[in-house]
Amino acid sequence: MGMSAEDERAASPRDEEWPEAEKAEKLARGAALKWASGVFYRPEKLEGLGHYRRRETQRNSSIQSRLKSTVQSYLEGVSAGLEQLRSAAQEVQSVCQDLGAARWALLDSADHFQGLQQMRELMEEHVQLASVVQVLPQIFSVHEVFSHILQLLHGQHLLEAHVELMMVEQLRDNILSQLHLRGLSSAQATVLSYFSGLQELNESLAKQLWDIVGSSLRLVREDPVLFVTAVRIIEREEKIDDTLLLEATFLPPGRPKAWRQKFYQVLQDTITGSRFQVPCTDAEGPGLARHLAALQKDIVSELCVVKDLMVQCVPAHYNILSICTATYHQALTSHLQEILREDLDKQGLFLVLEWALRVYHSPEMMGHPDLLPEVDVSALGPLMSSELVDQTERRYMMKVKASVFEWMQRTLEVEFKEWFREEEPETDHQGFFQSALPAIVMQMLNENIQVASLITDSLQQKIYNMALEELEAFLGRLREALVQCGKEHQQDRAVPKYYISYLLAVLNNNLALSNSVSSLHSNTACREVPTSLQAALDRMQKKATQLLLEELLLDLQPLCLQLPSRKWLSGSQLVGSMCEVIDKYAKDFSRVRKPVCTLLLAESELLVASQYLRALLQRKMVCKSREERGQLCHRLLQDATQLRELFWGLGLDRSQQSLEAVFALRELICLKDPALLSLEVVGFITKYPDVSDEHISTLLDIRGDVSKEVRHVVLEMMAQHPQVLPEGYRPIFSTILVPVPELPFCLRKGKCA
Repeated sequence: MGMSAEDERAASPRDEEWPEAEKAEKLARGAALKWASGVFYRPEKLEGLGHYRRRETQRNSSIQSRLKSTVQSYLEGVSAGLEQLRSAAQEVQSVCQDLGAARWALLDSADHFQGLQQMRELMEEHVQLASVVQVLPQIFSVHEVFSHILQLLHGQHLLEAHVELMMVEQLRDNILSQLHLRGLSSAQATVLSYFSGLQELNESLAKQLWDIVGSSLRLVREDPVLFVTAVRIIEREEKIDDTLLLEATFLPPGRPKAWRQKFYQVLQDTITGSRFQVPCTDAEGPGLARHLAALQKDIVSELCVVKDLMVQCVPAHYNILSICTATYHQALTSHLQEILREDLDKQGLFLVLEWALRVYHSPEMMGHPDLLPEVDVSALGPLMSSELVDQTERRYMMKVKASVFEWMQRTLEVEFKEWFREEEPETDHQGFFQSALPAIVMQMLNENIQVASLITDSLQQKIYNMALEELEAFLGRLREALVQCGKEHQQDRAVPKYYISYLLAVLNNNLALSNSVSSLHSNTACREVPTSLQAALDRMQKKATQLLLEELLLDLQPLCLQLPSRKWLSGSQLVGSMCEVIDKYAKDFSRVRKPVCTLLLAESELLVASQYLRALLQRKMVCKSREERGQLCHRLLQDATQLRELFWGLGLDRSQQSLEAVFALRELICLKDPALLSLEVVGFITKYPDVSDEHISTLLDIRGDVSKEVRHVVLEMMAQHPQVLPEGYRPIFSTILVPVPELPFCLRKGKCA
């Protein structure tokens, strides 16, 4: 059905005023239409329309009845509330009338109150006078009480004395408090003067208390009563301090006393007293060791007393064991720093490091079974900071370094004197020459490294590095001493008498040192010998080898001077004599351990080969005929074979010998056709790349049958085949200088003889 114009006008304001209602109505209509279309979408469903209408009518009636009931209950509540408000308004009006009447009554009685004020003042004055009268006996007896307290203190009846002292203090404080409240500050000075004896008694009591606390470690063992008494008095005073501080209205003179804090201070001063003072005369050697041992014993003993006895005599909140432990720890930290300020010797520095880093935490001291588990210093930090430990370790290392240098210098001086003895050096069980030097040096270094390992790994590494540096420096000084010995021997070959034997002993000693260095460090991963130290060992070995070869050269030179000669060419025992000298030296070399012995043989063979070639090239002999050239080749073959077999018999393999150069040179001399020399020379310089043009020219001169054209071709061929020394090549010709031939012209462009 459509709405009339009036209904629309009536609905319009309502819709404008309640837009939510219009929206809700539309939603409801939409939902109803949706529901109806869903139910009556088929014609046969229209038969149940009457049923649905009755059901909806009943439901609407039920909802309307519930709404009416709810509105009715709300209206009844509003009516009751209005009635109560009306009643309350009437009561408020009645109270206001009563208050007005009371106000007028008070105004009428104001004159009477002024009279009561005077009465009140008189009453307060009377109360005050009554209070004064009550305390007068106590005030008059104050000095008598002072005397009694003093007697109790002299008799060490501390608890009784303290009780009376507290009573007098309370009396004084009450009087001062009353004066303070009434603003009578001028009268306070009189009261303080009257009670001035309290200050002296307090000081006397405090002195006895601190004497008791200072002797607490002894008292808790002998008679703990006095110590417990002192603690009780201190706790009483602490409670009084706390109470006065909480009230914060008036603080009497001398408060707070803070006797508990003083207790801690006195106890700490007692611990850090004379026990941690060490005279300078005891700052090194046995005196320091005794001092540290006494500290260790006393600290463990006293902490046991604190743990087992003193803890039972004080309240738990004192944490007396922790405080004492921390006090000992801090005192030791400062004490060790004072000791380290002294110029300690090597032993003193080691004692401090060992004591601080090992002994202090060990079961012998702070880890003692009698102290565990209550005593724990792990949270207190180290006795020595890492910087101080490092600094002390370096000081210790420098002291050890000075000591090692001194010992090594003395050892070197003894060794140098032994080289000039009138007897051979000692030998080991295998007959090898040796001296006590390696054992002394390595034992000294090893002992210092092992001692350092007892402290820290860092100290061990510092001493190990220092030991290698000192050993390297020692080898340098030993080499200088060996050079000095060689110079003296050059001046007089009879001095030292057993020069060669001691050189061999030096080589064995050097090998023993080289083999022992790697065993100095306990960690196998750190046993690599530094490059500089290995170089020093090699220089030492090289110098001793050089001096031995110089001796061999001096004995071979008279024989080499006879090479070459017509007498030698015709046949002589010259090389046989050389073999005898070599064999004599080889027997001496057998007193040296391998591989040095093999090295000496190889160097000796190289020396013999180079000297033989030097004699042949420097004092060249020109062959005048083919027969003479054949004779020279035969002599070279015999000499080289004899020398080669000698060294082979001594244990030097042919592949290691340099005498093969003599055989190769012989082939150049024995070549029948000079035209083939250029090819042979190329093969020769390929095998011996250190051969120079001068060497080849000299060889061509020795042949005596080489024309200028052939010489030019040979040298030109050499220029076309320059050689580079391969790695590991042992030079032989580069050490041989030949005389420069006096030629009137250059052999070839850019290459003058």
